[in-house]
Amino acid sequence: MTTLANRQPSKLLMKLSRQLYADESERDRFIDALTHPKSFHPCILWCREPDSYPFLPEPPLPWQPPFVDRLAIGTRPGTHPLHHQGYFYCLDFSSVFAATVLLTIPQPVQQVLDLCAAPGGKSVFAWRSLHPSLLLCNEVIGKRIGALISNLQRCHIYPYQVFSHDSEQWAVRSPASMDVVLVDAPCTGQSLIAKGDDAPGCFHPVQINKNANRQRRILANAAQTVALGGYLAYMTCTYSPEENEETIAWLLARFPQFQPVTVSALQPFQSHLTTMPCYRMMPQDGLGAGAFTCLLQRLPATSQPATTDLG
Repeated sequence: MTTLANRQPSKLLMKLSRQLYADESERDRFIDALTHPKSFHPCILWCREPDSYPFLPEPPLPWQPPFVDRLAIGTRPGTHPLHHQGYFYCLDFSSVFAATVLLTIPQPVQQVLDLCAAPGGKSVFAWRSLHPSLLLCNEVIGKRIGALISNLQRCHIYPYQVFSHDSEQWAVRSPASMDVVLVDAPCTGQSLIAKGDDAPGCFHPVQINKNANRQRRILANAAQTVALGGYLAYMTCTYSPEENEETIAWLLARFPQFQPVTVSALQPFQSHLTTMPCYRMMPQDGLGAGAFTCLLQRLPATSQPATTDLG
């Protein structure tokens, strides 16, 4: 496995650190988290209650959902029989952070569409937190659909339907019909480096721009499927502003009927790169490898558009 661990940071990583932080000490902490990866607490999302709990969880954080447990570093919950029986789903804590914005959405919820669903973690989280009448799981990459279906079936998710449509097809065939739409967008995956994994080219501007353009296309199509009063949740596992705050600003400029929603529980994670309610978990804080998340609501056309200030 090739990683940045114990290497000198690349020029592109240094450039990103300067883009993210004006403070030199914070830049150094960010770079150190990527060049010297550390272990993070494994995390499980309970899909149903067991007769007895086999793990001793870490103390929960103030924003942590009640159906999620962080476990001691080194715990391997995926090998436990309850995992195979579908009692819980193993999920990175950064993913839990990103999906926690869904807890802000009022219920009841009829239809939830997860546009980029495989392998299924955000879909399971949406089902567990929102209790929708129907969960629609979409995955355009055919070879990933098997894992998605397997996880949904193992965790006893019901009712659900699985599709493999381009996001444009959803915009054309299902306009203004979804109560909640999730876009866990394909991205450069820079947070993989903080886990000690490899993500070739993740800091290169060509890769960043390529992913940002793809994200904006998916988001534009996703926005058209959201019903009046419905919600659009956008999240990534990368750090580049182009893929995160700047993509949200791009969306709001073209779809002013959407407004970012303040998620009070995540206020300590407010992005310092924007005044919009967008939230970041960064690897140097030791909770997870990193994630970005933003929840938007579609308002009547007469409502005032949200700010798109990136200052």
